[in-house]
Amino acid sequence: MTDHAERARFAALNRRGFLRSAAAGTVIMATQRSVSADAASAVKIESPFDGAILNRRHGNPVDGGLSIPVVCAAPRSSQVTINGQPARREGEKLVGQAVLREKVTEIVAVSSDPADRGADRVRVVWDRYSQPRYHFAVDDNIFFLRDIAGNRYASLFDCFYLKILRDLHQKYGTRFSVNIYFASEDGFTLPEFPDVYKSEWKDNAGWLRLAFHAYADSPARPYQDAPAEKLISDYDRVAEQIHRFAGAEVFAPPTNLHWSMATPEGLKALGRRGVRVLSGYFQPSGGRWDINYNFDARRSEYVSKHDLWMDFESGILFIRDAIVCNSTPVDRVAATLDPLAREPDRRETVNLLTHEQYFWPFYPAYIPDHAQRCEAAIRWATEHGYKPVFFHEGLLGGPE
Repeated sequence: MTDHAERARFAALNRRGFLRSAAAGTVIMATQRSVSADAASAVKIESPFDGAILNRRHGNPVDGGLSIPVVCAAPRSSQVTINGQPARREGEKLVGQAVLREKVTEIVAVSSDPADRGADRVRVVWDRYSQPRYHFAVDDNIFFLRDIAGNRYASLFDCFYLKILRDLHQKYGTRFSVNIYFASEDGFTLPEFPDVYKSEWKDNAGWLRLAFHAYADSPARPYQDAPAEKLISDYDRVAEQIHRFAGAEVFAPPTNLHWSMATPEGLKALGRRGVRVLSGYFQPSGGRWDINYNFDARRSEYVSKHDLWMDFESGILFIRDAIVCNSTPVDRVAATLDPLAREPDRRETVNLLTHEQYFWPFYPAYIPDHAQRCEAAIRWATEHGYKPVFFHEGLLGGPE
């Protein structure tokens, strides 16, 4: 995303603002993709959410598994089993346990009421080897590639921008996913970038990866309504060039699309290309959820509160951006991130995000202390025990 004014506005709309709006009567319209439900059944699994990513903080260890609580709603006359075990009634709810032993577990609640022999089911993902880790993505990249191609530096890191990233890696161990465009607005395109730096790219592939972001910065929201064929065509063009000038070791599946919007068909096509994780703001704006890959209000609100969610239709895991560094002054970074360390659902995985253009003095919205903002976020993650990872590797950077 580039429109800095709009991006700042979205970044300011945090969860607290959403709750205030809800209390005031603002309705978030469910005009986007909706979740189908078995309306004929009176038993409903309320927790966990279908597609929830669960870890050691969500349950208790048992032999070879994790026992998690399951909460259902059902008529008072109903007796309900959860994965074959009777649930107990606690007030208006029925509560039971399910044991996770595989990466994906289906939880089934069945009513024994003769008038309602219905069932409800959800699937959840067990992050068995979860540990605190963070990922750092930089979006909207093309200026540094144009700069290197034009100046033919002796080293990639003679470009001040890449040197900033390398300095942060050397100081904190940070790994960067650099999401790039195919073309800049002045006509520069990736085929103009030389392949003479290929060995240097490969030498730094352990911490620096290149990924697709979009064909170009404009138009905004390029894949919000675009056919899957357009998205995949642009994806393949960028991927081909990364392989040409940097090598397969440097290429990574993207962790974010430009403006974080796509169609269901586009997401499925990305899943088939090996995309495993995508991030977005998942925030409300103007009476609807936005920067959320067109998901409906129910799922968007869930991601906004829990940070992680698996879309089984595409096979892609979605994560909320914890911070947008270019929109967050240095003295507000810790206050923005501190709540994550206190909430079990949000404690394990953090996605840090910023945008390349704010590093460059010629950019109209240049931020002189942009590097310091990024470092403040990385320092917070390091001091709170988060390990730097690439989210596209394994399960969110950890073992599967």
